Amino acid sequence: MNNVILKSRISDRVLKGHPWIYNNEIASVAKGTPDGGIVDVYNSKSNFIGRGYYNSKSQIEVRLLTRDIHEMIDDEFFYNRILQCWNYKKKLGYIENCRLVFGEADGLPSLIIDKFNDYFVLQTMSLGMDLWKDAIVKALNRIFSPKGIYERNDVPVRELEGLEQKKGFLSDPFPTEIIINENGLKFIVDIENGQKTGYFLDQQDNRREIKNIVKDADVLEAFCYTGTFGVHAAHYGAKKVLGLDISDFAVETARRNAELNGLSDRCEFRTVNAFDVLKQWAKEDKKWDVVMLDPPAFTKTRANIEKAITGYKEINLRAMKLVKSGGFLVTASCTNLVPPDLFLDIIRMAAKDAKKQIRQVCFRTQAADHPIVWHMDNTNYLKFLIVEVV
Repeated sequence: MNNVILKSRISDRVLKGHPWIYNNEIASVAKGTPDGGIVDVYNSKSNFIGRGYYNSKSQIEVRLLTRDIHEMIDDEFFYNRILQCWNYKKKLGYIENCRLVFGEADGLPSLIIDKFNDYFVLQTMSLGMDLWKDAIVKALNRIFSPKGIYERNDVPVRELEGLEQKKGFLSDPFPTEIIINENGLKFIVDIENGQKTGYFLDQQDNRREIKNIVKDADVLEAFCYTGTFGVHAAHYGAKKVLGLDISDFAVETARRNAELNGLSDRCEFRTVNAFDVLKQWAKEDKKWDVVMLDPPAFTKTRANIEKAITGYKEINLRAMKLVKSGGFLVTASCTNLVPPDLFLDIIRMAAKDAKKQIRQVCFRTQAADHPIVWHMDNTNYLKFLIVEVV
């Protein structure tokens, strides 16, 4: 086994169980250790820390897969770990659709697997995990006998690992547009062309939270993507829903989702720049009973965090001005670098500048099939907030 020896002073993060080991925490690596290969990691006193995969080209030089010195990394390891993930998700009630594997939070760093009915979409976002792709596919076939497996490895982060971006079938070809059931509704999942893995499962529980506040309401949904929140709103009794998104593809899919659920008469979707429209409508003093915001991540790097904060504050300020007194703002952030406390502070600042009083209805994270591990900040990324605006 190739050994990696850590420096005498390493982050508490590693000792508490976080699987990432950065290159500046490593004292030495056994000569000839191949990139992507499995390594044993020891501290400076020769105590075993864990076993994982190595990449000299990555800032995260080692990602640990196990802390058990007796656990070997082989095909059976991936079968057992994925089976554990499935058993856990079933215990939580996620049977039909779920994030089967959520990377570090599920003990498989840089691996994402989403389950849509009998179809699976995976991402292997590091060299070490990519080399085990065949073992992962074998495990999925062994556990589920799926109708299809597809890889969505068209993500830029792979290039930091020396990998190419790619997507395609890991099974016999199948129609990549499927329909899933969620909260009594049907939604189109475009596995090949949709965002990320084709659908945002992390909001599936949060979409139920709007049930009571949208009844008999006029609803505005900005950054609507494929209209999942808007269609839920109409299903829960909204009088009228207007969804906005900059993508023609997303808006057309949103219209199809409304039609699929027999809600086209109450749902309208437009292709516009939501940032500009919110600003203009705030000036025109237009009002809705409920305004919903679910924008894309504003930054993926700490260098742009201040711009992200400014952006979140601005769109929430504009949205609050569009809410009737006594109405509700539903707002979310998927930016990992904006922690929950900062997000709430941004909303507080927006309310102050908008001269609005707000009252919290609920504050949630991502769906429970995306586990949060307390000592892994990167697993706690989604913030979902509903407030009354007065």
